[in-house]
Amino acid sequence: MGIFIDRVEWVDKSDKLDDLLRKAALVTTEPMEQGFEAEVIKINIEKESYVWKVWNKRSKPDIRFQFHLLNALYQQGVSVSKPVGWGIDANADHVLLTTFDGIPVHKLSDQKMTEMAKLLAHIHRIRVEELGNLRLPQHDFIDYFYPGVKEHADIYQAVTSLVPLIPIKQDCIIHGDFHLKNILEEQDRITVIDWTNAQIGDARYDFVWSLILMKLYIPERYAAVFRSAYLLEHPIQEKELAVFEALACLRWTLLNRYGGTPSGPDTIERLKSLVTHNPFLQECGFTDIPIKNRE
Repeated sequence: MGIFIDRVEWVDKSDKLDDLLRKAALVTTEPMEQGFEAEVIKINIEKESYVWKVWNKRSKPDIRFQFHLLNALYQQGVSVSKPVGWGIDANADHVLLTTFDGIPVHKLSDQKMTEMAKLLAHIHRIRVEELGNLRLPQHDFIDYFYPGVKEHADIYQAVTSLVPLIPIKQDCIIHGDFHLKNILEEQDRITVIDWTNAQIGDARYDFVWSLILMKLYIPERYAAVFRSAYLLEHPIQEKELAVFEALACLRWTLLNRYGGTPSGPDTIERLKSLVTHNPFLQECGFTDIPIKNRE
């Protein structure tokens, strides 16, 4: 993929981009791990590195919103990538240029899990009005997080029986997909990326979705550290936790049926254990889990 930062129609940009454009001929590139929605390239200009993300696949999110959200969060002291510019390339695809902030966390520790928990709690404490005129989207909870669920009667019945137990709030900023592949580390700093799903939503759901992913994919002790550290910052009642854990398990199962979740050697067994030990899933009769196992 050719990177031509001087051939993009830049819509919004920082002062830094003007400096980079003067050095466009010096750009070199390195491959990066690819996402489902966009192509991602690391670009280097002299001694500085950046991330070039181009949405040239099916997904067409609002990149203008992402640029301004990152800028607002950065100004609030949240550990996010600093946006450099966004625009439209020669293929009419949207491009976002940000600072390069490391690679996904691989080696876990109690300290890192605690830092992640505090970062998520920090995000949830930011008042929407602190972001100025930025308008965060609000979505129907079931329609957004359970796309096509009506085609899966067992999951739909369970979700619709659980949601009324704990009314969904829309009172804070949520990331929407806070997991290890969206958390980078460089030296002693961690950074959260990929704000495609950012919206006004329920902090309890945002936290529990992250927690369930950790319970499915990483050693239990580290998930437990993340859980404890977050709840010290942002207490949640046990009943609420259990209901949202049930909802998170249902969402993972739905996405798995669409082929949208990775599976490790014991992921499915972990999921089955979570379902078996969740009283709300047992009460609504969701015990049989037809899944798409791609181990």
